[in-house]
Amino acid sequence: MAADPRIGIIGCDTSHVTAFTEVLNNPEAKGHIPGGKVVAAYKGGSPDLPSSMERIDSYCQTLREKYGVKFYDSVEALCSNVDVVLLESVDGRPHLAQVKPVLKAGKPVFVDKPMAASLRDTIEMFRLAQAANVPIFSSSGLRFSKANQALRQGSIGKVTYAETYGPCELEPHHPDLFWYGVHGVEALFTVMGPGCETVQRSTTTNGAIEVTGTWSDGRKGVFRADKSFHGLARGEKGEAPAGTFDGYQPLVEAIMKFFQTGVAPVQPEETVEIIAFMEAADLSKAQGGAPVKLKDVIKQNGGPL
Repeated sequence: MAADPRIGIIGCDTSHVTAFTEVLNNPEAKGHIPGGKVVAAYKGGSPDLPSSMERIDSYCQTLREKYGVKFYDSVEALCSNVDVVLLESVDGRPHLAQVKPVLKAGKPVFVDKPMAASLRDTIEMFRLAQAANVPIFSSSGLRFSKANQALRQGSIGKVTYAETYGPCELEPHHPDLFWYGVHGVEALFTVMGPGCETVQRSTTTNGAIEVTGTWSDGRKGVFRADKSFHGLARGEKGEAPAGTFDGYQPLVEAIMKFFQTGVAPVQPEETVEIIAFMEAADLSKAQGGAPVKLKDVIKQNGGPL
């Protein structure tokens, strides 16, 4: 990879595009991350998604006027003028179609949340990337908070129980947790690690979404919808805060390291498990809260990898 890779953005309908570009392109920005620059973008957008259409023009204007980003009419044209790609479309549905020309062009790609609007598309994206031998990863920024990383690295020993909380706005084109609950679920898996076997969905006493996962060794992890990101983990050496958010900078740092090394900080199998957890939560809801096995959900959607 070039010392300072040219970065291209696909999909300009999320605040991430301006936030990421600011810390990458502006040397005076708080938390500036050197080593790459956003130089190109493909507008994208989803006409049936108000949150996409209401913001996309202003974000494009900012990219063009403040940062001098050049816009291209197709993903293929963008890929011809960049070294690496940030797939930022706020809507997970077009991600599979949008990533195909990126992989064909051999460009390392970060896929922002949600990786896709279905588990099947997620598995297919990883399969295509593996076949093309192109580095790819997807993650929420919560994975890289100091608290979550410390727990992942054993600060309280093996985590035996964790609960994470976060907003869970629903969007009708996506399974319930995919749209925003994904952040809290990613934090839960960061703390617990992979190995979840069954998922049950219920509600809290005040009617909020509650999803409980049981891991292969009997450990339990719970995600609950709430107004803010927070949580708690218990382990062999005590307990500690979990599920916190430290802003975008740690995520962008991880992305830039990924672009430089080609090594994903999150294994595809763990991301598939996270998506399967969220899809299984919908299946559990439809079955009145019955436990759903993740291996069955993954198999029904073309997996495992």
